[in-house]
Amino acid sequence: QVQLVESGGGLVQAGGSLRLSCAASGRTFSITDMGWFRQAPGKERDFVVGSRWSGSTTYYADSVKGRFTISRDNAKNTVYLQMDSLKPEDTAVYYCAARVRTTFVVRTLRSEYDFWGQGTQVTVSS
Repeated sequence: QVQLVESGGGLVQAGGSLRLSCAASGRTFSITDMGWFRQAPGKERDFVVGSRWSGSTTYYADSVKGRFTISRDNAKNTVYLQMDSLKPEDTAVYYCAARVRTTFVVRTLRSEYDFWGQGTQVTVSS
């Protein structure tokens, strides 16, 4: 089992920045990929960014490319999502996800991740 705990959400004005954290615990050695997804009210949970646990490959959704950056601190088993130039349409609950099944490419579908955090709310005001 892998446990994930997100933090860092909040309220920010358009154009501002936030950094989300996702702390992983448990069988972290089994993680192959880490990802961030988001879900706005009444909408599906959408892929934001995915990265190999090693950091070798990263893939961003077009909607956040150039504005969001994923990074990690391996010593702390923590993944970060730096969000800059935030827009009102970025408002959503953001979820951290981990995949433990073998993979050779970054995964972008919700069903391809095995463990999820509880989510953290990000609200961007106009």
